[in-house]
Amino acid sequence: MTQRFQRSAAMAFALALSAPAWAQDTTAPATEAPAATTEETASSTPAKDVTAETVVATVNGKDITLGHMILIRQSLPQQYAQLPDNVLFQGILDQLIQQSALQGNYSGDIPVRVRLAMENEERALLAAEEVGELLETAVTDEAIQKAYDATYANAEGETEFKAAHILVETEEEAKAVAEEVKGGADFAEVAKAKSTGPSGPNGGALGWFGKGMMVPEFETAVMAMEPGAVSDPVKTQFGWHVIKLEETRVKEAPALDEVRGELKAQVEQEAVKAHIDALVEKANVDKSGAEGIDPANLSNLDLLEK
Repeated sequence: MTQRFQRSAAMAFALALSAPAWAQDTTAPATEAPAATTEETASSTPAKDVTAETVVATVNGKDITLGHMILIRQSLPQQYAQLPDNVLFQGILDQLIQQSALQGNYSGDIPVRVRLAMENEERALLAAEEVGELLETAVTDEAIQKAYDATYANAEGETEFKAAHILVETEEEAKAVAEEVKGGADFAEVAKAKSTGPSGPNGGALGWFGKGMMVPEFETAVMAMEPGAVSDPVKTQFGWHVIKLEETRVKEAPALDEVRGELKAQVEQEAVKAHIDALVEKANVDKSGAEGIDPANLSNLDLLEK
């Protein structure tokens, strides 16, 4: 049963996304059609006004509409989406005709797996519609401004530090290094000569960093220093450090336009979550049926054949 399910699912996928008429090497340039003559252009069928409900073909009395074709077009993998419109149009139309013929010839009951797949698809699509309608009104300039104020307006600027360090293996080495640089030796040159850390060749330079970017012992030492000062030896999991704090700065809050995109995403996420939470809270939800079911059944495809 499992093999049958996998085989039929694979066939359905192939039927939905490929067709002999257009399953070609999409990397090769399309053959250029001869230019139409004036007579051919004049006699061609004029374009007509269409809607999603415009019928493009009928198979055994069942309509195929332009809307059906548009949805297939949107679901194609990228290699098919790059094909010319005329190739896509004919290929999709032929494929829908083939599927309709196959569907019409099927005489059995609707399989459980098909019914459940259709229910899942309808549920997901309508849920997405509900979210889409919500977001049309949830994201406003006022909501984004409120999110900005909550995140940045009343927040104190974060202090950032620019420092360098010399990393050695033992406390004795660190004490000797600290004494050397405090005695007037050039910090960068000593770092190049003695630091075992990856920043050594660059004079121990660490650039700018903020809170939480260094290990706690290192961060605590830096935050207690004044610009220009050199620390006593500081032990971390990496070894012993001698640190020089070069300067500090206060990172100002970004302008609203700089973070508008992330604030918009935040507003959307919060609005959707609040809406879903409210709907679920109001809904009559009974999950007792899930009790006692072995989670391993999620992989049991045979259940879809019963």
